Amino acid sequence: MNTGGGLLSRGHPVGATGCAQLVELTNQLRGRAGAQVPGARLALAQNSGGVIGDHEAVAVVSILERVG
Repeated sequence: MNTGGGLLSRGHPVGATGCAQLVELTNQLRGRAGAQVPGARLALAQNSGGVIGDHEAVAVVSILERVG
C-alpha cells in the first residue's frame, strides 16, 4: 500500500525515487504521514534500476522497523 501516491505521482525522478520511498516509510513509522496506516510497525521498500542485458543492474530492498 502506498498512501503517498507512489513514484508515478512524483514523476518517477531518476535517482530520487529510492529516497522518496524511504521518506514516505519513515513518515509512516513516525506517525507523520498524511494518510496514516494505523499501527504501522514494519515498512519495506524495493527499488531497482539500470539494465544489463534483460535484467536490472541494481536492486535494493530496505526494511525499516519502528522501535519504542
